[in-house]
Amino acid sequence: MENLLDMTISEMRALLKKREITAVELASFYLKRIERYDNDVMAYLNVTEDKAHEMARIADRKMEQGEDGPLLGIPFGIKDIFCTKGIETTCASQILKGFMPPYDATVIKKLKDASFVHLGKLNMDEFAMGSSTENSSFHITKNPWDLTRIPGGSSGGPAAAVAAGLCAAALGTDTGGSIRQPAGLCGVVGMKPTYGRVSRYGLIAFASSLDQVGPLTRNVSDCAIVMNEIAGFDSMDSTSIPQPVPNYTENLGKDIAGLRIGIPKEYYIDGMDSHVKKAMEESLSIFEKQGAILIDISLPHTEYAVATYCVIGTAEASSNLARYDGVKYGLRTEGKDIADMYKKTRLKGFGKEVKRRIILGTFVLSSGYYDAYYRKAGKVRTLIRRDFDEAFKSCDILITPVSPTTAFRIGEKTEDPLTMYLSDMFTIPSSLAGLPALSLPCGFDDNSLPIGLQIIGRPLDEALMMQAAYVFESVKNIEKIPGAFRKEYLL
Repeated sequence: MENLLDMTISEMRALLKKREITAVELASFYLKRIERYDNDVMAYLNVTEDKAHEMARIADRKMEQGEDGPLLGIPFGIKDIFCTKGIETTCASQILKGFMPPYDATVIKKLKDASFVHLGKLNMDEFAMGSSTENSSFHITKNPWDLTRIPGGSSGGPAAAVAAGLCAAALGTDTGGSIRQPAGLCGVVGMKPTYGRVSRYGLIAFASSLDQVGPLTRNVSDCAIVMNEIAGFDSMDSTSIPQPVPNYTENLGKDIAGLRIGIPKEYYIDGMDSHVKKAMEESLSIFEKQGAILIDISLPHTEYAVATYCVIGTAEASSNLARYDGVKYGLRTEGKDIADMYKKTRLKGFGKEVKRRIILGTFVLSSGYYDAYYRKAGKVRTLIRRDFDEAFKSCDILITPVSPTTAFRIGEKTEDPLTMYLSDMFTIPSSLAGLPALSLPCGFDDNSLPIGLQIIGRPLDEALMMQAAYVFESVKNIEKIPGAFRKEYLL
């Protein structure tokens, strides 16, 4: 049998369909890998082994009865930010330890309807607040390419699990880069769809005007397959867009001759890692050789994006996290009265970074400061969106780096929050504008650490982004699994 680690979801489905492997055997393959390797990577918070075997047996019965489907029997890891009925959901926070949701998030329900296999819940920065997964209340996830380095964040667990071959695909969330940045640093594909393209119902909120759900996969075709299953209107989400969803796999393999690619000068800056700069130059040359047209453009308000994001994101976090008070669910620390109980519960339950953002958010929303900060940030956000609107008059997609550097060492930036926030400087602007954006591997630095390339598209034009990404991926053919994690388990 070919190495399962090198297979796409479609290739795994072909084996399952021909009964050359069963869903139970496929789930066991990944569970054995988790048992062997996750003590090193620490991507999982909770491995749902019994649930995985149960779901795999159901998938096998469905296939015996002639049922088919693109995700039938495919093992997934799920970021621990989605409500999963009867499975602990913590957001990597002590304040939600032991919380068992009574319902499934819409995207989880869709994956269940597609008969996926749930391997477990994956680690993250607490309440998705961070760029390194060092802010988890439980443990730090490590980058499979170098276990002394961070995997990115906040979807560091999903990115590391996919990179190490501890699941076939994963589901994450992206607020300011939380899918794309870890995907770039771990050498996998990650996509943030257009805001409203995928339902947020059952997603535990960080910043509601920014949060978006998306896949992390080994390659572009797998990303398209997962998007086909999770995208679409949901009446349970008031921000969901009532637009038809295209078949994202249809244009994969079509050429990109004549495609107009915008190169924003604000993303190619002094101080960028020389290896990142070189990889981007080589990548743009590949697109040009495939018939694309490169156009220099400007997004002049980019320099204000990180500050704008910090104001909007912390304000919305302050509002959303007010619900965690020890009254209805999660951690409760008794006090002399209800105010004291609130204080003690939040003091014990929230980590340092979450407290920092709640304090900042409460400040910018407070009387006398709302107009000076939050209202002004909203106006700058509009200007950033208009920059993109203007750029797309002459371009079809934009291409930028995902991150100015490759993965940094664990502990290197924990005492410097501002430097940590700047890790997302290339991903934040498209989040503020609500645009779709995709990260895919484009090379390595001298330490064999992955470098990510970002493709930004027009609203609801995820298909064109994936078409371009697929062409690049087919030419570049980047290694996806680190050598130390390539060991195969016999079934």
